Amino acid sequence: MLAVLAAFVSASFSQSILTASEFFKSVSDFYGTIQDYEADTDILVGSGGAMRGKVSFKRPEMLRIDFSQPDGQTILFNGETLVIYLPGSSAILQQTVSGSGAAAATPEGLSLMRRYYTVAYESGQTPVPLDEDSDEMVVNLILRRRSASEAFSRMLVSVDPATLLIRRIVATTPADLDYVFYFSNYSLNTGISEQRFIYDPPSSANNYNNFLFSE
Repeated sequence: MLAVLAAFVSASFSQSILTASEFFKSVSDFYGTIQDYEADTDILVGSGGAMRGKVSFKRPEMLRIDFSQPDGQTILFNGETLVIYLPGSSAILQQTVSGSGAAAATPEGLSLMRRYYTVAYESGQTPVPLDEDSDEMVVNLILRRRSASEAFSRMLVSVDPATLLIRRIVATTPADLDYVFYFSNYSLNTGISEQRFIYDPPSSANNYNNFLFSE
């Protein structure tokens, strides 16, 4: 009888445990069902000032961020070319991207993160507040790179367990510089037109092609 009870308790307990890898896979699978979304985003880099804007995504890899802070700044990726407009410098930076250019909060980005990073809970699967003074509860996952070739040595991914939507990503470089991305006010599968990802920058701006490899 004791053996039967022990087996029953063990089975019940194991069914209630979801490993970090399984939970992250469920998030990745959910994002795989999203055809498009828009969300508000706040971005912090190190101790610098905050950036704020609206991000738009459409499958398979189209991404656009229109910033309100700094006002007018735009980032656009259409699956092949990355375009950044910097109004303060009156500059247009363009770069042809080979291979996947997926951003983190996209199905392709999450799939790559699962492949190149190990996943663990920061403090268990029980939800915790997003911030110290926040009433919103999230599950925090710690991702650590498998090889030194990845740009970020670790990432903290905060997920709303009820919606499986990512609320925050803290990506840390080997030099301990943090890139913090907040996502809020999601709108899913609204049928965003591909025209949204066509950008006509000001003709007066200076163009800099292949800027990632320029000296």
